[in-house]
Amino acid sequence: MGNTGDKEQNKLSRRDLIKGVIAGGAAVSSASYLFRASTLLGQATRGAGERLLTINVNGQLRRADVMRQETLAWTLRHKLGLTGTKLGCDRAECGSCTVLIDDVPYYACSVLTHTVRERKVLTVEGLASPEGKLHPVQQGVIDEQGFQCAFCMPGFLMASVGFLKTNPNPTRSELAQGLSGNLCRCQDYDKILTAMMRGAANMREASRA
Repeated sequence: MGNTGDKEQNKLSRRDLIKGVIAGGAAVSSASYLFRASTLLGQATRGAGERLLTINVNGQLRRADVMRQETLAWTLRHKLGLTGTKLGCDRAECGSCTVLIDDVPYYACSVLTHTVRERKVLTVEGLASPEGKLHPVQQGVIDEQGFQCAFCMPGFLMASVGFLKTNPNPTRSELAQGLSGNLCRCQDYDKILTAMMRGAANMREASRA
């Protein structure tokens, strides 16, 4: 009987020991996790403070937490919610992310956000007037129904507006050359060009009004 009691007591002790080890390990693991989480959170907070910058977008000063290697296209879409700037190739080839920086067209996917701090950025969302009146080039697209899927349309609009600032009365071939950096996956270039030429005419009419 004595031996049986000792064995039972031994089993209980071993079970208790295992439970204790498991509980202790869980506690240590939890404490370690909490310590790492708080440390990383502190690092993220400090990093965010160091990366905060203000950029002028569509006439408004916008604050964003921007990484050093972050592109303007990414900031516009994912930090500022301006999803009119499309990401197509993401390697400065298709032009769907075209925006104006100080009135000059740029591929936003190849511009680092940190480089535009002291500059003015215009996206497709900023073309219409504050009252909602469409830009003459936007109206030209509606007049001529110039796109099919329209994924590339914001880039073409911004490239056209930028080009027409330097050449408000282009020939069809001149405008085609000015838009040659923008690609349309539907390949309806003739229709697009007709719409952009209509937009150029609309701009001239608006300037005379």
